[in-house]
Amino acid sequence: MRKMINNYSKLLLLIIALWTTFSCSKDDNLNDLNETLFVRHKDADMPVYIHGNASEKIFLIILHGGPGGFGLAYRANTIKSDIEKTCAVVYFDQRGSGMAQGSYSKSGISVDIMAEDILALVKVIKHKYGSDSRFFLMGHSWGGALGTATLLKNQSDFLGWIEVDGAHDPKGMYLEYISNFKRVASEQIEADNSIDFWEGVIDLANNVNQTQYIQEDFFDMNSKAFEAEDQLVNDNVINNEKDDGNNTVFKYNLLTALWNKANTQSILNDRGLFRNLSFTNRLQEITIPALVLSGKYDLVVPPKFAQEAYDNLGSSTKELVIFERSGHSPMSSEPELFSETVIDFINQNK
Repeated sequence: MRKMINNYSKLLLLIIALWTTFSCSKDDNLNDLNETLFVRHKDADMPVYIHGNASEKIFLIILHGGPGGFGLAYRANTIKSDIEKTCAVVYFDQRGSGMAQGSYSKSGISVDIMAEDILALVKVIKHKYGSDSRFFLMGHSWGGALGTATLLKNQSDFLGWIEVDGAHDPKGMYLEYISNFKRVASEQIEADNSIDFWEGVIDLANNVNQTQYIQEDFFDMNSKAFEAEDQLVNDNVINNEKDDGNNTVFKYNLLTALWNKANTQSILNDRGLFRNLSFTNRLQEITIPALVLSGKYDLVVPPKFAQEAYDNLGSSTKELVIFERSGHSPMSSEPELFSETVIDFINQNK
């Protein structure tokens, strides 16, 4: 009987040793992370999907568009195949977005709180992978506003800022839509491209309120901007967005994601997000290295804002890159050039 107990004890010790070995090897295998974490902050639980090479403890946090998009939408094309080989990429579902859960009352969601969420995310990653972890921050579209708000709170943990077609000045977008529509439409009519369509774009620009923000007019122009980029693709002015077959939509409960998006946008719009928010006058406070990227034919967040960011950022090291064959999403329309540009920036500033 004693011999049997001893054998069981040895077997138990072996199992514990094997479990310890394999569980440690998972955490130590930083060159090919495939992790899901959660950030709990101010009544919200937000999922974090981390993929790629963290052997140098370098993490690229991507802030998705929207408000109300989702993180894994960016895990495609060369972000997945190339950038993940250079560093670990952090795909984050923001408060009120994707599969995030929690309190999304008017007092529970704001740009300020969402920026605090990003800083909490940094703390979670440091706790998991070590205090020597280093970070780059990338914000696309709405993520450009959220990333700017985050850096204005605390930029000390970040090695660099990458703004991709970023909306750091939502307040200024209404009037810029009008002038940008007229400019691009006139160019396309002169080039004899889809004249009827572009004349319709000019009609819309002429018929919205020309001096003050009207929410219905804003969203009409925002919708037309996406439609106009599709037309530019059809006329071979910009590249079609590549689809690498990695359909991340199946990783989400669409009912939850759509409800989150509608609720979040409703709350932030009621707060005057696109009527009042602007960080332009504070961009000089951001002094870390910066890379500003924009599609030449971005009609959703016009390229004026990329030039504005470059001109006003307080960074001594900064670069502006315009993608000649892109609209609002150069990571999908010119993915090879996009990843090459981002990887060069990370390597130069890590």
